[in-house]
Order: sequence, then C-alpha cells, then structure tokens
Amino acid sequence: MTATYQVHHYINGQVVPSTSGRQAPIFNPAKGAVQGQVDLGSVAELDQAVAAAAAAFPAWAAQPALARARVMQRFLVLAQQRSKDIAALIVKEHGKTFPDALGEVARAIEVIEFATGIPQLLKGEYTDQVARGIDAWSMRQPLGVVAGITPFNFPAMVPMWMFPIALACGNTFVLKPSERDPSPALLIAELLKEAGLPDGAFNVVQGDKSVVDAILAHPAIQAVSFVGSTPVAEYIYGEGCRHGKRVQALGGAKNHMVVMPDADLNQAVDALMGAAYGSAGERCMAISVAVAVGDVGDKLVAQLAERVKSLKVGEGNADGAEMGPVITREAQQRIERLIGAGIEEGAVSIVDGRGCKIPGYEDGFFVGGTLLDKVTPEMTVYREEIFGPVLCVLRVPDIAAAVKLINDHEYGNGVAVYTRDGGIAREFVRHIQVGMVGVNVPLPVPMAFNSFGGWKRSLFGDHHAYGPEGVRFYTRHKAVMQRWPDSIARGPEFSFPQLT
Repeated sequence: MTATYQVHHYINGQVVPSTSGRQAPIFNPAKGAVQGQVDLGSVAELDQAVAAAAAAFPAWAAQPALARARVMQRFLVLAQQRSKDIAALIVKEHGKTFPDALGEVARAIEVIEFATGIPQLLKGEYTDQVARGIDAWSMRQPLGVVAGITPFNFPAMVPMWMFPIALACGNTFVLKPSERDPSPALLIAELLKEAGLPDGAFNVVQGDKSVVDAILAHPAIQAVSFVGSTPVAEYIYGEGCRHGKRVQALGGAKNHMVVMPDADLNQAVDALMGAAYGSAGERCMAISVAVAVGDVGDKLVAQLAERVKSLKVGEGNADGAEMGPVITREAQQRIERLIGAGIEEGAVSIVDGRGCKIPGYEDGFFVGGTLLDKVTPEMTVYREEIFGPVLCVLRVPDIAAAVKLINDHEYGNGVAVYTRDGGIAREFVRHIQVGMVGVNVPLPVPMAFNSFGGWKRSLFGDHHAYGPEGVRFYTRHKAVMQRWPDSIARGPEFSFPQLT
C-alpha cells in the first residue's frame, strides 16, 4: 500500500497536529486515489488559533505601516522564488495543469505587490481650521483578528486576495483553506514566517463546516472573507452578520460571453476555448455560456466543435496538457448529470465529454470538454452553475435580447462582449448588470490595484475583494477633531456648534 502524507494545522508559528481525532482524505484527482490525510479541526483548535492571533495583534498593529510593508516585501521575494513549489502542490492536490497553476501563483503574487504599498494606502485626510481653533483629520485602523474561508479551485490565489492586505493593514489572520487541497496554505505559512511575520499573526486551521461555524460564531473574530458557491456564501453572510461581523462573501457565477456578428471569430473562439475549458471550468470567472447574436451561431459552433474535440486532456504535469481532472468523483458525477439533463431537456450535444478516460489514469476524475448548442434559459444546464468544462450556446436575435438574457440571470459575476463596434460595446458596458465586464477580453479579472467582485447573487456584502476595496474592508475609518486650550474663556455650549 502506498504511504500517505499528513497535513496538519499551523498555529502560533508552528505546525500543530490535530487533537480532534478527525481526518479527511486528500485525493490525487488525476489518479482517483487517496494520497494524503488532512486534519479536521475542532472548536478548541480554532480557539487556540484565535488566541494566538489576538495575542499577536497589539504589537503587529503598533508596527509602523512601513515595517509591515517590508515584511510583505520579503514575502514577495520568497513567493517569487518558490512559485514553482507552490504550483507543484496545486497540481498535486487540485489537478490543474502546471502552466495554469503557475498562472494562479503569478496572479496571487500581484496582490502581495499591491500590499507592499500599504503606507500610501493607509493615509488619511487632514483639514486645517475646520472651525475656529479646531483641526480635523481621518485615519484608517485595523480591525483585529480576521478570518478567511477559501475554496478548492484557487488554493493559493484566493487566500492571497485576503491575507496580504489584511496583514499589511495591521490585522492578524486565521485561514480555513479547503480540505480538498490544503497543502499550499502550509507552505505559504512557512514563507510568511521566513519573511519575518511574528508568530501568531498568521494561522491555518484545517477543517470542514464545523470549523466554519466556529469562525462565524467566535466573538474575537472581527471580519470574515469567503469565496465559494452562492448557497454557502449566503449562509456565511447571514450567520456572520448575525454574530456582528463584517463579511464579504463572494458566491457563484454563470458568466456569459456575447459574440456579435461583426466579431473577429477566430479571436472569439480562442477566447472561449481558454475561458470555458481552462482549469476544467473550475473558475468563478469561467465563461460557461456563449451568446450568439444574429447569424453568427452556426459559424461559431462549427469552429468551436473542432477545437473542443481536439482538447488535450491529461494529468496536470503531462506535456501539452490543456485541461486536467475535476476536483472529486462527486464533482465529476454532478457535471455529467447536468450534461445529461441538458440533453434530455432539448440541448443539442455537439461534443459530449462524459466518460472521458485517460490512458494510465483511468480512475481519475476526468470530464472531457463538452459543447451544447441551442440551450434555452429554461434548461437546468443554463440556470445552474456547472463548475466544469461545459460550454452552452444560446442564440438571440440582437444585442438587446442578449443584455436582457444576462440581466435576468440571478448571477452577475463576469461577462464579456466580442465586437468591433465601439458604440455597441459602450452601451453594453453601461447597461449590463454584472460586476466585471470585458470588451474583447474573455476573463475580465481586475488587477490587484483594482478590486474583484460581482453583483446580484454573486456577492453578499458591501465590499469587493483585494485592491482599494480590500483596504477598506480590513480597516475602520476614524474621524478626529482636535482643539487645544487657549486663553479665551469659554462657558458650556448647550446648542449644536455652528460656524459663524
């Protein structure tokens, strides 16, 4: 029997084995076999991590912003140096291809780069002589202990949407990563310690829903950031707010790409292939619906069909692999069930990826690229988030119908339009009810110095992720007014002060 490895917690600067007695298997998705075991934490272990974070907070928050930024600068260098090691762990436990994993790490590193500029981002405003003898200013201060609950699909990037900014702002952090691919979080913790982050400032508690619920209820945790499915996001937002926490909860998506008759069809097809099938469709920004406008549908489907049939599916480290497995057997079965439901409800199967078998990896969790044409808004395959390598094609007569279709959907995460017409693009951007919009860009994921987030049921809470919104989420605004005693005698003032 092949030996399995163990993944533990990281608390107060040390790897800590669990005392809960509970573990969960870590699968190799390409092989469909268990390769490790991860501890599932208890309330007691979360309490231990929060206590360590709370103890570290006063000294860390008291550090000059520049001192915290320099820790982030050292962490940035280490993350760059170890990017291939982080990517290798992602491939091992998530299954995505190595180039895709490297891309994930690169986008994560951009947020660290943003966090190194925190002194500039924490500057307040000052007003001299706001009233006679009174000056006023504002400042931003950290919240305290904050937590992140992150998904399996980006085990390095999504945590780094959160903790670099949270730490740079002066908070301390508790991370609950996905139990599906927990190892990258521990390597990241080691790099933070090597960069000079004090013990207790960053902690990792592995676990399942019981740890999530403990995070939401813990009185010392001031804020929670989450990325995952909409039902869970809604639950976390409701429970977190009920316990008095600040919450940002990013949920699911059904991202559309509108292809106009005047679009560069080769460019549009290239975009759809990468955006729909990259990372086996396990991206919250994946394009899962192509909206063909006017008479472009037949030409679009014909070109897509040949490309989807030739997709190179394989183990993440295989040369030339374009798409790896999905994360679990359950995910594979759910995706294949939804494909079947779509066909039963009337979708035309152009390429059917069910039953995909890779030589040497016959037990892996693979789903081949799937293309369904003539999908309608009533179909299950259109309404539900599939989170797999399935592209649905809907046909509409004009851009107005495309906008209405997208605006009527419950999700509003990302959208794209492909066209040569600047007027069409401008009106599309203005009227579409979606948080992130691409014009001839299939995955409009903002850079780290902007902010990421959807609309409607793709986001619960007032703040988007990372960028300036991240700084606002992880700090409180404080307004200060100051007057110094002088020789002018003053009596009590019973009316509201007025400037005269």
